[in-house]
Amino acid sequence: MSHDLFEAARGAMAFAHAPYSKFPVGAAIRAEDGKIYTGANIENLSFPQGWCAEPTAISQMIMGGAKNIVEMAVIAEKLPLCPPCGGCRQKIAEFAGKETRIYLCDETGVKKTMTMDEMLPFSFETEVLG
Repeated sequence: MSHDLFEAARGAMAFAHAPYSKFPVGAAIRAEDGKIYTGANIENLSFPQGWCAEPTAISQMIMGGAKNIVEMAVIAEKLPLCPPCGGCRQKIAEFAGKETRIYLCDETGVKKTMTMDEMLPFSFETEVLG
């Protein structure tokens, strides 16, 4: 089930705009509607203003009308098994459950599967915040 997510993430990585870091990243989400939503990192010369592949995919999902991440794949061209950064982990947690699977990939496919809870234990939870 994760191979199509890997292919989608790898395809998305080709659209990365990473002229400064030269570090393309792709992400793909399968949402509760069964559709796959993708994203790539998009850098900006004002470095803090760029954004990662994961929130790009999340925004595609939201704009597509879905609200829940069922599973997600992440791939980086220059770093096998590149995990989402801390900020992205919290962004993902907003739309994922503790058991949501996150697939870390290299150029050949999925190499490690983690749950969201393993990736970000003790995350902020929306129920707590009201």
